Amino acid sequence: MMFDLRKPLRALLLLCSLAPSMSMAEAVNVAAASNMQFALQEIAAGYQKDSGHSLRLVFGSSGNLYRQISQGAPFQLFLSADESYVQQLVAAGKTLDEGVLYGLGRIALMAPKGSSLTAGGELQGLQAALAAGQIKKFAIANPEHAPYGRAAEQALRHVDLWQALQGKLVLGENIAQAAQFATSGNAQGGIVAYSLALAPGVAERGEFALIPSAWHQPLRQRMVLLEGASASAQAFYQYLQQPAARAIMAKYGFDMPEAE
Repeated sequence: MMFDLRKPLRALLLLCSLAPSMSMAEAVNVAAASNMQFALQEIAAGYQKDSGHSLRLVFGSSGNLYRQISQGAPFQLFLSADESYVQQLVAAGKTLDEGVLYGLGRIALMAPKGSSLTAGGELQGLQAALAAGQIKKFAIANPEHAPYGRAAEQALRHVDLWQALQGKLVLGENIAQAAQFATSGNAQGGIVAYSLALAPGVAERGEFALIPSAWHQPLRQRMVLLEGASASAQAFYQYLQQPAARAIMAKYGFDMPEAE
């Protein structure tokens, strides 16, 4: 059966009314960038309650998830923190469409309670702490495969602090792990996703400040249906584009893109 996905509400109602074979007995496997952890869990909880469909959420760095999908991992929907990974999957013929831009991410400097680091968005506090020899460990996500790690490196290079931090960097496998390092007290701070800094259980661990978005390449986050995606996956894809889901995204600091 074919649906006109250009009419989201109609398509969502149709997809959600399908036979039991598409319900909780057959969970939708969703791969998502780790900066989406809290926002997507909140969205998914409401969706599962309203629709009766079951979701299996897997979080990681976008680069690692992209590699897993390229190698045949059985995901049906991919929410990437870097749209280039989606574009590569589209070019390889591994998607059902070209995807939808679902949010624009931001990065923030975070300093845990008791740190010698002052959280300032233009990184003067980091510069001063480095000059005073007070920074022993500083956390970011691994720039090799984590988009938020690349953005952190670009911001640090913008203010000529990248070289000064060599030997002090603690690299998280993804931005969620970097946030754990940055707030653990074992590091003096780090650069994290704004969405994680706003999350329950993280914000109260320290102070944070937004870093100017002009200091790094835009964090254009795109999602896409993967080949073989079920009608249940298509229903959740449409749900993510509705006002209720977008409101939760905005609560976690994602700028909402203009319609494409």
